[in-house]
Amino acid sequence: MFARVLSGTVYGVDGHLVQVEVDISRGLPFFEIVGLPDAAVRESRDRVRTAIRNTGLPFPTGRLVVNLAPADLPKSGPACDLAIALGILAASGQVPAERVQRLCAVGELSLDGAVRGVPGVLPIALAAARSGQVDLAVPAAAATEACLVPGVRVVPLRSLREAVDWLRGVWAPQPVVVDERPLPLTDAGDEGVEEDLTDVRGQSMAKRALELAAAGGHNLFMLGPPGVGKTMLARRIATILPPLDRHEYVDVCRIYSIAGMMHADPVRRRRRPFRAPHHSATRAGLLGGARGAPGEVTLAHHGVLFLDEVNEFSRPVLEALRQPLEDGAVVLARLPRPLRFPARFTLIAAANPCPCGYYGDTRRECRCPPHAVAGYQRRLSGPMVDRIDLHVELAAPVWSELRGEPGGPSSAEVRARVAQAREMQTRRFAEGPVRINARMDPQLVRRHCRLDARAEAVLQMAVERWRLSARAVVRTLKVARTVADLAGSGTIRADHLHEALAFRPLPVPASGDGRAHIFSAGGAAT
Repeated sequence: MFARVLSGTVYGVDGHLVQVEVDISRGLPFFEIVGLPDAAVRESRDRVRTAIRNTGLPFPTGRLVVNLAPADLPKSGPACDLAIALGILAASGQVPAERVQRLCAVGELSLDGAVRGVPGVLPIALAAARSGQVDLAVPAAAATEACLVPGVRVVPLRSLREAVDWLRGVWAPQPVVVDERPLPLTDAGDEGVEEDLTDVRGQSMAKRALELAAAGGHNLFMLGPPGVGKTMLARRIATILPPLDRHEYVDVCRIYSIAGMMHADPVRRRRRPFRAPHHSATRAGLLGGARGAPGEVTLAHHGVLFLDEVNEFSRPVLEALRQPLEDGAVVLARLPRPLRFPARFTLIAAANPCPCGYYGDTRRECRCPPHAVAGYQRRLSGPMVDRIDLHVELAAPVWSELRGEPGGPSSAEVRARVAQAREMQTRRFAEGPVRINARMDPQLVRRHCRLDARAEAVLQMAVERWRLSARAVVRTLKVARTVADLAGSGTIRADHLHEALAFRPLPVPASGDGRAHIFSAGGAAT
C-alpha cells in the first residue's frame, strides 16, 4: 500500500515542497523515515504514532517506510508531522488517497493529536503557490499568515481528527477572514512613548544626515562623546522612514515567519525593521547560519541595522559585514547546499572617539594613552569606512539648545520629504529591481548621476585633494542624487555635490601626541 502527500520545509529563507511518500508492506513492525531528516524529523515517528492512536484511529502494523523527497535537501523541524500522519492514514485506507494527493499539509502534531504551529508557514505557502498547489492545510494559528499568499486555498486545522473528518467529507472548516489593514503607523517606541526628531536638541548636521539616510538608504556613521544624542538619533530614524510596500511586507513576513517572530512590530504595523544587536553579538548571531536561522542582518532586511558602540564589536564580526553591505545578501558555504540570506539593510553605526569617550571633547579631558586611541579607532577598518556613505561628528549641545524650546523639523515633516524623495526614486527605477539610490550599480550611476561642468569640477577637485577612492566617488554621487531628490531637482547641481562631500571622511594628519582623528566632518563643504 502506497500513498503520497505534499509537505514543506525551509532551507535558509526559502520554502521548499517535500513529497512525503509512504509505503506499508508486510513484515515485522518497523517504522523508518529517510530522505536526509534531522533529529526533529526522525523524532516525528513517536509523535505521529501516538497522535494517531490518541485520535482514536488504528496505527497500521507491518513494515512502514516514509521517504521525504528530494533526498538531497535537508529537512529540519516538525513541519512534516501532519503530512506523514495523513500519508500513513491514506496508505492504510483510512482516508481517501486521491484527496491526500492534492493536498499540501504543514504542521506539528502533539501527542494528543492537536496541530501546533511551526515556523516558516509563509515561505512554504509561497512555494506551494509557485508550484500550482491549491489546497494548503496549516495549523489554525498560522492560517492568517498563509492567507498572505494569493492563489492558495487555506484549510485551518486544530487537530488531526479535524483533518481526517475534512478528508472524509463529514466536516468543513470555517473560512479564514483576514484583515489586511495595518495598524496605525505611529511614532511610538517599544515602550509606547511618542518619539520625535525634536527630542534631540541641536545636532542639525546629524539630523540632516539621518534624513539623507532615510531618503536614499545610505549607510551612516556617527562619532561623538557620550550623551550627545547618537543613540536617540538612530532610534528616531524609524519615525521618518516610509512604511513597507506590499512586496517588501511579504518579504519581511517571510523572514520573520522563519524566525518565529510573526507578531513582532514590523509585521503588525508594516513598519520597517529596526534591529540593534548588542556589541557582544557573535558572527553567527549577526550573519545567521546557526541551525539555519537568519541573523540580525537578515532580520533588518528592508530596514535598519543599528550598531551602537560599533568599536566595541570584535574586528572579525565587523569585517564580516563587508559582503552584505556590498551585495545585499549573506551566502554561507554549507553542505549539501549553500545557505543564502537576503540582507538589504541601511547600516547606522555610532561610536565614541576613544575608550573613555572624551578624545577631542572641549569639556572633559581624555586620559587614554595614544596607542589606546589609535587601536580603538582601527576597529573600523578602511574598507568598512569606505562602504559608509555618510559620516558626521557630533559635539555636545550648548546650554541655549538644551534650555530652549524644541527646534528643527518634526518627524512628520521629515517623513513627508522622505516619502516624496522615495516616490521620485520609484519612478526612476520603475523598470528594474533597484528601489533606492544607495542600491544603484555603476551603470545606473552613470545614467542618473550626470554632472554639469561646474559640478564635475567640484568632484575633480575633491578627488585630487582628498584622494577619494573609486568606491568613494560612486557613493558620493549616490548621496548627491539623494540630496537633489530631497530638493525636488531632476539634475545634480554643484551645491548638491558640496553637501554630499561634506559627509565624506577626510584624512587628517596625526596630531603631535601621535593620535589621529577618524575623520573631520563638514570640511569638504567649505
